[in-house]
Amino acid sequence: MTDPVALKELVLTRVRVMFREPEVLFWVFFFPVLLALGIGVAFADRSPERFRIGVERGSAAEAYVAALAANPELEPVLLDAGGSGEALRRGEVALVAEGIAGGTLIFRYDPTRPEARAARALTEAAFQEAAGATRPLAIREEEVLARGQRYIDWLIPGLIGFNLMGTGLWSVGFYTTQVRETRVLRRLVATPMRRSDFLLAQILARYVFLLGEVPVIMIFAWLAFGVPIEGALGSVVLIVILGATCFSGLGLLAASRARTSEGVSGIINVIMMPMLILSGVFFSVERFPDTAQLLIRALPLTAVNDALRAVYNDGSGLLTVLPELGVIVFWTVAAFLAALRLFRWQ
Repeated sequence: MTDPVALKELVLTRVRVMFREPEVLFWVFFFPVLLALGIGVAFADRSPERFRIGVERGSAAEAYVAALAANPELEPVLLDAGGSGEALRRGEVALVAEGIAGGTLIFRYDPTRPEARAARALTEAAFQEAAGATRPLAIREEEVLARGQRYIDWLIPGLIGFNLMGTGLWSVGFYTTQVRETRVLRRLVATPMRRSDFLLAQILARYVFLLGEVPVIMIFAWLAFGVPIEGALGSVVLIVILGATCFSGLGLLAASRARTSEGVSGIINVIMMPMLILSGVFFSVERFPDTAQLLIRALPLTAVNDALRAVYNDGSGLLTVLPELGVIVFWTVAAFLAALRLFRWQ
């Protein structure tokens, strides 16, 4: 049976060790805030993005430089024929306009770059209007700038999920491997300590840090950018606890057989990197092909992010996110069962 006093001491020991490592405090508490600040400021500029358009000097396109300059979203740059290709390759311009005999214009751009496709549409419209084209259909534009509908509103739940994954994997996985590498784990096993208490203490210590790290992000996002929580705070707390438990289990699994800090670092990176790219932290998972959606939706970070956004941004209840909670619970149970089976104490 678990001894509450011994378990309490194990949890306190783990928390004290983390507080003695300044770099851990930086990554847990300050890095998410700095990341939110940097991205929030980057996307807070409401002025339209300006695309640099290369215009070959002496070509038929040069006659339309004034038309390009009149568009606030375009910045024409005169380039020599020999240097335009190099500027396009380096990404210094989004598109190069030139011309051939007879007045035909040529647009050179990389269609795989979204900014190049946007620049092409704007440049063509500017050229056509300057040449006398008219718009037969009137269009009115409305900008969406209300709170709850901005990119920063969508981003904050993803940053919370990303932080849960990073701190869960690194704090549990790295520390456990470190105490095994330094043979502290072997000495602990030789004491009357219950082995299950040691593993449980890692999870409970993780919960202690949750009390600080997640509210810091949420309060900062609210104060700095006015990001509201549309749903119930209790639902957000439950999803955060489930997510933290899941990633702590994956951290234990990553450390179950690793002998060195370098080894567990590689394993954690293998777990983290695919989810960092695929799970919708910085951009929507809908950008990936339909054939990959089933796999992406089955990842634990995708489930955490989707559940948090449904409650945080849309005000949904827990019943709405039951499928995502099911994915998180599945990964939590699977990770702990596998970790307990594979864990090496020596």
